[in-house]
Amino acid sequence: MTLAPPRRRFAFWLRWIHVYVSMIGFLALLGFAVTGLTLNHAEAFEGEPPEPTELSGQLDETLLPDDDALLDRLAIVEALRGAHPIHGAVHDFIVDPDQLVIVFKAPGYSADAVIGRPLGDYTMTTQARGAWAVLDDLHKGRDAGPAWSIVVDASAALMALTSLTGIWLLLYVKKRRGPALWAGLAGALTLVAVWWLSVP
Repeated sequence: MTLAPPRRRFAFWLRWIHVYVSMIGFLALLGFAVTGLTLNHAEAFEGEPPEPTELSGQLDETLLPDDDALLDRLAIVEALRGAHPIHGAVHDFIVDPDQLVIVFKAPGYSADAVIGRPLGDYTMTTQARGAWAVLDDLHKGRDAGPAWSIVVDASAALMALTSLTGIWLLLYVKKRRGPALWAGLAGALTLVAVWWLSVP
């Protein structure tokens, strides 16, 4: 059996990578393309943010010792979660002599609790901004956690690999590579020109 020349074998594997990586990243590309549009026009898609919900309650005083070193933060967070349908990760946990401030964040969602010391009375403000806001925050990777951060990085890597292998494959198409490369250069220069003219 005669082996194909190295250049042809390289083109074969490059084409294979391009096709299958493109298919794997297709849904991610589509998702980020759509949410890029909605994010750029957030006012139109998200509309006015809904009115926040005000909650209140009382924590057990034993959860609020005078000595900050004895403060069980996890127990306080779980007590709030048990009393109210809070979701999201703890974004901030601020300890002051007179109060605690706990901020929960998730895509399209926030909850801020202010707990008085030493009695444990608290108020909480929650706001859920709707499905479009969730998708827009996922696009930015905002408050979505480390697992989603990996998804964003992997999607970006797949898109970059697809683009680079596509450009490299184009170099093998003699009839089209000249016009295509000129078109790509024109597109890149247009983006730079628009950015240069639009930035004050």
